[in-house]
Amino acid sequence: MDFVCREKKLVVEVDGGQHAENMRDRARDCALAANGYHVVRFWNSDVLNNLEGVLFALLEKLEEVDT
Repeated sequence: MDFVCREKKLVVEVDGGQHAENMRDRARDCALAANGYHVVRFWNSDVLNNLEGVLFALLEKLEEVDT
């Protein structure tokens, strides 16, 4: 888990290529979801090259979680 907002139950993962089809990540995402958490994943390259887009997507997710 890279970042977590416990108040909003939002987990943010910033992943490299090793996470492309990682079954452990999927299992952990399911366990987190079972506990009411929402998991949002971004590629490292998106964070480095499109930070504004990543931040906008996070804002949208936070607004979605509030409803």
